Amino acid sequence: MPQVSQKGRQMPESPIRKLVPFAEAAKKKGHKVYHLNIGQPDIKTPEVALKAVKDNHIEILEYSHSAGFESYRNKLSQYYTNQGLPVNTEDIIITTGGSEALLFALGSTMDSGDEIIIPEPFYANYNGFSVASGVKVVPVISTIDEGFALPPVADFEKLITPKTKAILICNPGNPTGYLYTKEEIQQLADLVKKHDLFLIADEVYREFTYDGDKHYSVMNVPGLEQYAIMIDSVSKRYSMCGARIGCIVSKNKEVMATAMKFAQARLSPPTIAQIASEAALDTPQSYFDEVIHEYKDRRDTLISELNKIQGVKVATPKGAFYCIAKLPVESADKFAQWLLENFDLNGETVMVAPAAGFYSSPNVGLDEIRIAYVLKKEDLVRSVQILKEALLQYNK
Repeated sequence: MPQVSQKGRQMPESPIRKLVPFAEAAKKKGHKVYHLNIGQPDIKTPEVALKAVKDNHIEILEYSHSAGFESYRNKLSQYYTNQGLPVNTEDIIITTGGSEALLFALGSTMDSGDEIIIPEPFYANYNGFSVASGVKVVPVISTIDEGFALPPVADFEKLITPKTKAILICNPGNPTGYLYTKEEIQQLADLVKKHDLFLIADEVYREFTYDGDKHYSVMNVPGLEQYAIMIDSVSKRYSMCGARIGCIVSKNKEVMATAMKFAQARLSPPTIAQIASEAALDTPQSYFDEVIHEYKDRRDTLISELNKIQGVKVATPKGAFYCIAKLPVESADKFAQWLLENFDLNGETVMVAPAAGFYSSPNVGLDEIRIAYVLKKEDLVRSVQILKEALLQYNK
C-alpha cells in the first residue's frame, strides 16, 4: 500500500482547529459555544471594500499579474508611505494571504535543513510553514512572567549556527499580544546585521496597538534594508479574513526577484479579492479609531474578568487581539476538550485554543490557553463566568 510522505506525517495539526469536531458535537446537543479560539473578528468589513465587488461588472475573470495589480501595489505603497514606511511599488508582491507571503519568504531565503529562530509562543502555523519548507524551527522561549517580552539577545545569539538563516517575529504578537519596543527591534536589527541573517517580521496586526504605544516596523530601521522582510495581510486590518490577500515586502532586490519566481509558479493572487483589498485602502480613519477603541475595551474587560479567577495568570497584551492565560490545570488540551464534551453552564460553554500548539519546545505551555477577544464585551464576561465555573468543576 502506498505511504504518505514523512513531511506529511510531521505536519502539525492546527491547535486552533483540531477541537472543531467537539464544538460541532456540542452545538448538535443544543449548546451555545462561545468561540474564544480563533482570530475571526466580528467587526464588519468596510463597506467600501464590499461595494467595490458588488458594483464590479467583470465579464472575464482573468489572471492578474503574478505580483498583483499594479494599481493595488501603487496604492499600497502610498498607504505604507503614509504610515511612515519607505516602501515603493517594486518592493511589494501581492500574495494569497499572509500565509503565502511567509512561504515565499522561507522559500526565498532558506534551503532544506536550514534553521530559523523564532521567539515562542508563536503563531502555530509557523511550525507548519517550516515543516512544508524543510526548515528547522529553533525556539527561544519568552515567558508569561516577563509579559512575553523579547528574550535577551544573548539567548538568540547562542542559538545561531552556520545553518541559521533568519529570525522571525510577529509584531504585535499572535498569540501573546506583545508589542515589541523600538529598542527591541533595534537589538534584533543589530544582531541580524552582525551575523548576516534575515529579519522576517509578520506585521499583520500593525494597527492594533493600545495605551498610546506605537508600532515600530522593521521597514523603519535605517541600514536594515537588505536584511528586512515584512509580511502583511488585509485579513485582520479590514476584517477580511476570507479575502486571502497579503503581501511580502522587502527592499532586497534579490529576495524579491526570487519571491517573484514563486509567485509566477502559482500564477496569480485572487482577482476579485484584490479588487476588494484595493478599495479597502480608502477606508476612513474613523473606522480604525472605532475598531481600536472597541478592542481596547474588550481587552480591558477580558483581563479584568480573568484576574478575578483564583489560580489564573494572564499577561496584559499591548497589541493584536489575543492573550495567553495560564490555568490551574495540568493539561489545557484535555480541559479544552472537556469543556466541549462534558460541560455546560445553562446550555452554554466556551471553546479555547490550548497554547502548547503555539510552542515548538516539547512540554511547554501545557497549562496555558490562547484567548481571542473578538467577541462583544457582554459575551466575553459571560465566557469568563463559564470558564470560572468550569475550572471549579474540573478541579473537583
